[in-house]
Amino acid sequence: MREFTVPPLATAPRVGGLADAVFEHARTAPDRVALARKDDAGNWRDVTSGQFRDEVLALAKGLIAQGVRFGDRVGIMSRTRYEWTLFDFALWSIGVQSVPLYPTSSAEQVFWMLHDSGVSACLVEHEDHAMTVGSVIDRLPQLRKLWQLDADPVAELTSAGAHIDDQVVHRHRMAVTPDAIATIIYTSGTTGRPKGCVITHANFMAEADNVVMRYETVFTSKPGDEAATLLFLPLAHVFGRMVQVAAVRGRVKLGHQPALTAQALLPDLQSFRPTFILAVPYIFEKVFAASRRKAEAEGRAGPFDKAVEVAVRYAEAQENRAFGTGAGPGAALRMQHQVFDKMVYSKVRTALGGRVRYAMSGGSAMERRLGLFFAGAGVRIFEGYGLTESTAAATANPPEQTRFGTVGTPIPGTTVHIAEDGEVWLYGGQVFEGYHNNAKATDAVLHDGWFATGDLGALDEDGYLTITGRKKEILVTSGGKTVSPVALEERVRAHPLVAQCIVVGNDRPFIAALVTLDPEAVTHWLAMRGKPELPPSDLVHDPDLETEIRRAVVAANTLVSQAESIRTFRILAHQFTEEHGLLTPSLKLKRKAIEAAYSVEVDALYQS
Repeated sequence: MREFTVPPLATAPRVGGLADAVFEHARTAPDRVALARKDDAGNWRDVTSGQFRDEVLALAKGLIAQGVRFGDRVGIMSRTRYEWTLFDFALWSIGVQSVPLYPTSSAEQVFWMLHDSGVSACLVEHEDHAMTVGSVIDRLPQLRKLWQLDADPVAELTSAGAHIDDQVVHRHRMAVTPDAIATIIYTSGTTGRPKGCVITHANFMAEADNVVMRYETVFTSKPGDEAATLLFLPLAHVFGRMVQVAAVRGRVKLGHQPALTAQALLPDLQSFRPTFILAVPYIFEKVFAASRRKAEAEGRAGPFDKAVEVAVRYAEAQENRAFGTGAGPGAALRMQHQVFDKMVYSKVRTALGGRVRYAMSGGSAMERRLGLFFAGAGVRIFEGYGLTESTAAATANPPEQTRFGTVGTPIPGTTVHIAEDGEVWLYGGQVFEGYHNNAKATDAVLHDGWFATGDLGALDEDGYLTITGRKKEILVTSGGKTVSPVALEERVRAHPLVAQCIVVGNDRPFIAALVTLDPEAVTHWLAMRGKPELPPSDLVHDPDLETEIRRAVVAANTLVSQAESIRTFRILAHQFTEEHGLLTPSLKLKRKAIEAAYSVEVDALYQS
């Protein structure tokens, strides 16, 4: 199949903007809990629709009082937290465009984004961010205001705007139209200098409203159990922004967690107790790996692995029934599943807070087997696909027919087309307006409303999309063999000891790989074998560890021909990190940067 369309369930309003939902919800249900935020003691405190409206209104008046004007752009450099959402909707209520900056951005990256977008004011989280902006402020003559969240600018701005009449804000808000720019989100720069994606209020409305309506069973909870989600994705990334907008528009209780790490996230999941989450595969991999390590440490690795097999078979049987190719789980399998639900699956659900039954995953590919395990354990994960340019999701697996290992069908209102060369093209209300100040780049990807993604994929007979690689990431060996590295990397990364894998081989005689290790998994692995902990530089030469990683490589090689297989690999002492410029904020590999940073190690792979 070359093209597949799903009709829209919702269309963007002809008038108004994103902030209108805040005021409408406060008018119709002022006492409904809209958000929750942590107090100084670390306890979650509810924020009603009425309270949030009042805070947005007061902050908007303060912004006007300090000179922020309709059509201005304001930068936001912060981790995910309540104040970001507050500022976003306050800015939108007065017709201002927000420009998110990644908290780990370098001074030059910050300069480029602030300069290119022409911001007049900027909000940062703490002193380090303020110093980063300060180091380039002499080159930003248009930047007039700088607020620091840790210095409580909300109170300062609220006080400054107390004398302004509410109607001033409402007049600004009524002037916002759906085609007005809501935000300029800069790409993470995996393929060069970040480009500013111009996203309108209508783009967000088309995206969020269609997702909420299509996934009503996910975004609404059972009677007496309020729908709630904990947002821990970076709000500087379009996926996190879409979650924020969808939660507010869909009347879902929203909490914030600033750290995308299992150690920080898992306790908050258990205290906030969301009913669904939206995450990247890394989170689900970490939950699974932690559960497996705990079972092994308690001497229950065998039963755990058996429970995994049962969960996978159970979910596969359900999948077959959904597509009419099977009768569903048989009596014996249902009985086994019931036994393991008490022993294993309930504990996995508890790790996610105890109430999660659904989740959405994006940002990178999830291994089919992992998705099947979670579904069998009672947490259905809907894997999807999208880009900044498509305002997050363009496809996602439907609740009633989830095809694990694919990124699903187009979300309502979207068409997916596969070009002659295999490139995925997208069309729909969520497709962005273009790149800010970059007509050449815009013309290269937008063709009469169609967005050429740069990703390679295939549609099956039912309209389910599978992403097979990225055009610019295809490796061509010196012998002329073309290889897509993604599938190989994902299979190697499925090994519990592996944190990351990057496949190399462009203009080289064969394919090779660099592999990094998961410190927690390695510590556990050493303890279970009675091995002493070693410095990373010594550990990577452990022959038993090398044997384990070789198993992962051999498993990956079963997916491809001999000419495409990984011939050799190198275990690295340290992980690739965002701080060192080797990962994007959504944890994608920056291939060119990694190959440059590890050029010596790459060269060594080809020296015999």
